[in-house]
Amino acid sequence: MTGVPASAAGGTGRQPAPGGKLGAAAVNQASLWNIANILTMVRLVLVPVFVALMLAEGGYDPAWRAFAWAAFAIAMITDVFDGHLARTYNLVTDFGKIADPIADKAIMGAALICLSWLGDLPWWVTGVILGRELGITLLRFWVIRYGVIPASRGGKLKTLSQGIAVGMYVLALTGPLATLRFWVMALAVVLTVATGLDYIRQAIVLRRQGQAAEEHAA
Repeated sequence: MTGVPASAAGGTGRQPAPGGKLGAAAVNQASLWNIANILTMVRLVLVPVFVALMLAEGGYDPAWRAFAWAAFAIAMITDVFDGHLARTYNLVTDFGKIADPIADKAIMGAALICLSWLGDLPWWVTGVILGRELGITLLRFWVIRYGVIPASRGGKLKTLSQGIAVGMYVLALTGPLATLRFWVMALAVVLTVATGLDYIRQAIVLRRQGQAAEEHAA
């Protein structure tokens, strides 16, 4: 014995616990099952449920449409909470980064396609909204090396208006409410196009700035 504490001799004073790597792996794996990711997975599961309810009995039964609206509403609500919870409680995971936008587009895309398939919504509206979402996703990959374009107030308003408009179309509304949903959808389409063009502008500026910075560094 030297009388020198293990920590002073360069050690930690304790031996690695058997299976330490397995334990760490288990902790990392468990982190996948946090509340934010669970809400995202619930939203993904709701997509086929929504489609089944929406198209039940030919797609025109008010009761089934009401159930479909409930599934759509739950999906939209989970979309609000999962991102907030992930950022607030540091629950951001690689799975969430990939699955969250997929779930968002899947439920919205399913609703739009079902509505157009049933003849309730013109196909060009579905094409404009889904085309914008796909285009912006590809644009993100185009500029990702130069930075990330933050969500704007207009983008958030676009998402809100789309959710309300699609929800109103899912319900079998008649009379003044049917007229109102037309104007809400019109607003959603305008915001979809306007925010898409603004995103393109920001992406071009960001890319040019990034390229200029690279040239200056070189």
